[in-house]
Parts: sequence; structure tokens; C-alpha cells
Amino acid sequence: MPMPRAFDGYTHKSVKVSSTGLVRLDNNHYSVPIELAQQAIDLHIYPFRVVIVHNNQAVAEHVRATGRDGVVYDWQHYIPLLKLKPGAIRNGAPFAEMPEPLHRVQYHVLQHDGGDRLMASLLAMVPVHGLDAVLVAVELALEAGAPNVEHIINIISRLQATGESPVVKALELNTPSQANVARYDALLKAVS
Repeated sequence: MPMPRAFDGYTHKSVKVSSTGLVRLDNNHYSVPIELAQQAIDLHIYPFRVVIVHNNQAVAEHVRATGRDGVVYDWQHYIPLLKLKPGAIRNGAPFAEMPEPLHRVQYHVLQHDGGDRLMASLLAMVPVHGLDAVLVAVELALEAGAPNVEHIINIISRLQATGESPVVKALELNTPSQANVARYDALLKAVS
């Protein structure tokens, strides 16, 4: 007999997302993309993870919390909220979990007036260009000693315009090297 499709063993639960973009499961809270606030979603509960499903599409996944009264955030779920409340970047609990290079830029940017809005505009680039591209641009700006948002946005746009990967590619030889024992012998005679 042909092998049937593998059984996807999860427990299903339908819940409503709170106004703060959280769902409650077993005395713990999990973040959901903020666009789904106040909407009904489905939870697929596995032993070690929780998958959040909306309209039969997985929209988020978290490692399942084992304690009580814990909150598991994904800071990227709250980026759209920064358009309305850029000050949330300073003390918002989800943003404490951003990658370390973004925290370093945040430290420099928030020293200036309007830094909240600038940092919000930088984080708004994550859903558009991807976290990896933004982190590469942030690292390049930090290495250059110019950790300001305008410079980082410029780096991202230049990287996107060229279509090149910021990762250094391996060098390719135009002519493959050939073993030349006579050259080695000539070097030995020069030393003698």
C-alpha cells in the first residue's frame, strides 16, 4: 500500500486576538501580527510550538512557553503600530527583543529630536526589504561610523538597486593555475 501523508498532530483552538495583538493559551500570551487585532484566529498547538493561523494561512509561529504568565513576542508583529505611535519604540516590550545591531542604532538615533520617527521609518523597511538586508545595511553604517537612519536607508536602496548581494563573493580565476615544478626549482636556485 502507498504510504499515506504524515499525520500532522496538533490540537486546534479558536481564539480572539486582543487589542494589544496577543492571544492567550495555557496562562501564557503569544504575539500575533497587529493587523489581526480583535479578529478570530486559529491556534495549532504542538508540544513545543504554537502556530497561529488566519484564513488557513500560518501567519506566525512561536516556541511554546512552558511557564506561567509569560509573554512571547515577535517584535516584527508590531512594526505597523509604529506609524501611529513611534514613541512605542522607546519602552515597548516587544522591541526589547530586536537584534543587537538595531539596538545600537536606536541608541544613537534616539539621542536626537525626532529620533522616534526616524527609527520607526527604519523599522518600516524590514517588511519591505527583509530583516537580513536591513541588518547588513545597519552593520555597514555602524562600521562606517555613521549610524544615522538616512545613511542606512541610502545603503539599503543602493544594495537593492544593484541587485548585488552584500556578501562578498568568492574570487574566480580567469585562467586556472597549473603546477609548475620548474618555477619551484628556480626559486630554490635563487636562494642557494
